[in-house]
Amino acid sequence: MPQNHTMMQFFEWHLKADGEHWKKLKEMAPELKEIGIDSVWIPPVTKGQSAEDTGYGIYDLYDIGEFEQKGTTRTKYGTKKELLEAIAACHENEIQVYADVVMNHKAGADETETFKVVEVDPDNREKVISDPFDIEGWTKFTFPGRKDTYSSFKWNFGHFNGTDYDAKQDRTGVFRILGKNKDWNENVDDEFGNYDYLMFANIDYDHPDVQKEMIEWGKWLADTLDCDGYRLDAIKHINHEFIKNFAKETAAHRGENFYMVGEFWNSELAACQEFLDQIDYQMDLFDVSLHYKLHEASLTGRDFDLSTIFEDTLVQSHPMNAVTFVDNHDSQPNEALESWVGDWFKQSAYALILLRKDGYPCVFFGDYYGIGGEEPVEGKKIAIDPLLYARSSKAYGDQDDYFDHPNTIGWIRMGTDEMERSGCAVVISNGDEGEKRMFAGEHRAGEVWVDMTGTREDKVQIGEDGFGTFPVNGESVSVWALPDKEQ
Repeated sequence: MPQNHTMMQFFEWHLKADGEHWKKLKEMAPELKEIGIDSVWIPPVTKGQSAEDTGYGIYDLYDIGEFEQKGTTRTKYGTKKELLEAIAACHENEIQVYADVVMNHKAGADETETFKVVEVDPDNREKVISDPFDIEGWTKFTFPGRKDTYSSFKWNFGHFNGTDYDAKQDRTGVFRILGKNKDWNENVDDEFGNYDYLMFANIDYDHPDVQKEMIEWGKWLADTLDCDGYRLDAIKHINHEFIKNFAKETAAHRGENFYMVGEFWNSELAACQEFLDQIDYQMDLFDVSLHYKLHEASLTGRDFDLSTIFEDTLVQSHPMNAVTFVDNHDSQPNEALESWVGDWFKQSAYALILLRKDGYPCVFFGDYYGIGGEEPVEGKKIAIDPLLYARSSKAYGDQDDYFDHPNTIGWIRMGTDEMERSGCAVVISNGDEGEKRMFAGEHRAGEVWVDMTGTREDKVQIGEDGFGTFPVNGESVSVWALPDKEQ
């Protein structure tokens, strides 16, 4: 029986821009495997606007730390050579690598161009608030440092449908580019009327040359990195038909096991379900709905009904397409989508994604190792490690839920014969100390289980009827299981 799979998002927003990150990944690959991580989502590998760019201000998609451009050869994370060595080290340790792919926009153009636009209302992009006028926009990308290596494609304003800066008047706004067959892509999220435009020079996926170039690039990058999959950024802003074609063609090129997960940041479950239908289930999605439920639970404490924690979540409705997560680089403190799950509930939240049968859980680097920057956050390795261990060795078999109380919930994983000494009982409280009487199986009568988290020092003996009464501290989680060796 294969072990449970666990992903780690191997970066946070405030990593030092010292070019050392790929080296760290190479060095840490054995440790990651040892703690139970068998796939990593790595940050964008392509050249941004500067050596400090986190990778989301994409300049040149074909420069992965190889060419002297934007004042640097390396990216924030290192050089091409270091990146390829890190991926090879992951593969040597049986860790899959998923590259973060940013396809919505381009930034840091080489030259300006003059072209016609209309300004639109930022709160309703369908509403035009000006007559057509000329702007000077940063939309010409010639990549002089790369000199046509890998691709001779040059970008100009015709390949974009919007931008946010007029150099002529030195002012910002949301400017829709005018031209033949030129408009916002219709097949996108409908927030702000039409959410095709997000930032920078917005790529026009109605343009056939753009579609062709980006699909060819997707194949080239996967081949060059020899990676195992992609995490697709900001897909609610990209023509969904293109996303479907990109996923299909890349998978056809690399093989059906090439994994893809999309960031469709919408807390409304119906929107995520509609997107999955549109793209014919070509990828998984991050369970944003569950993230916001975990965030709300951490804010409201005992007032949150824990028995409803999985209601209206992707992992409940589409368990085979849900990547569950607690936090990420966007939700961390002071970032664009800040919705940080509170410290007191963090371990419980990780139990909810790591120890259940459904979903593909993703551990956040910032939660595990800590967050840097001006307001550092300490890592929670000590709290998460026991859960990772329980996931890899205990959380197997059928699952029975005891979601019968608003403040104390539990579930049993029955274990399997293939995983020796597997099975566990998880109890979570967001209020007072509590307990759950749960059925572990008559064949377990007499077994003595301990709390894998180390929170409680007492032991639970399974009764002749196969039931055990499993306690939990207030505002805490306990994971009860048979120890690996008799204690």
